[in-house]
This record gives sequence, C-alpha cells and structure tokens, in this order.
Amino acid sequence: MIQLKDRIYFNSLILNLRNQYHKNMFGDMMGMMGKLKETQQKVEATKKRMDTVLIDEASSDGHLKITITANREIKSITIDDTLLQDKEQLEDYLVITLNKAIAKATNVNETELAAVAKEGMPNIPGMDSMFK
Repeated sequence: MIQLKDRIYFNSLILNLRNQYHKNMFGDMMGMMGKLKETQQKVEATKKRMDTVLIDEASSDGHLKITITANREIKSITIDDTLLQDKEQLEDYLVITLNKAIAKATNVNETELAAVAKEGMPNIPGMDSMFK
C-alpha cells in the first residue's frame, strides 16, 4: 500500500517533471525564435551583399560584354562596333549573353542564400536535402 508521504513525493516528482518539460519546451522555442530572427537578419545582409558581387559574361567572340550583380541588376553592357552594323546579330548576342549572365547570377544568389538559410535551420533529420 502506498503511504501518504510516498504519494506526496510521487506527485511532487511528476509536478517537477511537468514544469521542467514546459520550461524546456518554451526555452527551446524561444531559442529557436531567436535563431530564426538572427537567420532572417543574415539573409537580409546577404541580399544586400549580393548587390556588390559582380559577374562578368561575354559572347564567345568577345564582341559583347555584360556585367551584372548577383541580384541580377545589369551594371554595364559593352558592345563592339562591329555588332552595330547588324541589328539582328546584336539582338541575338544580347539575348544569349544576358541569359548566360542571369543564369550565373541566379546560381550565385541561390547558393549564397541557401548557405545562410541552412546555417540557421535547426538540426532536423531529412531537412538537409532541402538546401542542397
């Protein structure tokens, strides 16, 4: 038969475990919220930094050169005089070279932002593959 003092000890033990569980749960939650806010600030800083990362792309013969930021903002276009004679050729060069520059910029941007986001994620099994 359980005695009164054993029941009181058992009840206080359960109460302590519950309190500890809630304290840990909310403590972890607050820690995660702080980490998420920190990660959000790092993402914003990375986005601003991407404005300063310049990517150069040129046509295969070097007649057209484009400089673009990792945020896909065109900074400069240099056109060789020989391309000014043929409008269609110039248009083709612009489309091809701009698309290559934008693809490179997108790759740099996504890689950098994914690295920052992955750094701020809690260690949850299976989540690694989302940021590869």
